[in-house]
Amino acid sequence: MNEELLVSRRVIFSAAHRLHNPKWSEEKNKTMFHKCYNLHGHNYTLEVFVKGSPDPETGFVIDFKDLDAIIDLHVLKKVDHVYLNDDVPEFNGKQTTVENLAIIIWNYVHPHLPKIVTLAEVRLWESENNSTIYRG
Repeated sequence: MNEELLVSRRVIFSAAHRLHNPKWSEEKNKTMFHKCYNLHGHNYTLEVFVKGSPDPETGFVIDFKDLDAIIDLHVLKKVDHVYLNDDVPEFNGKQTTVENLAIIIWNYVHPHLPKIVTLAEVRLWESENNSTIYRG
């Protein structure tokens, strides 16, 4: 009987952003987004969970170095040390919230995983107190 397990890889990256709606006045933006209306940055913590059965020969659901390489190439190269509002095209017309960033990261990772696993969850913290979970 094959058991399904969740395994995860955690990484930390930094990025800057600003929440604002160009359709609103400066005053309405400040009222809605408070301090986040100003340009600021976060040290995000990302955890990517994949689901699968351990390989009978290696015992791995996925080799962590392979998962790390996927995250490095398809996530960190795009979002680490950037200005999310301008440097990440997927944010065009969207707010640069942690919620939207988690969805974007899911879309970055999902097509690059080997067929032996499925993407189960993306957890993203923008601070110790604020986080989101996206399960596709």
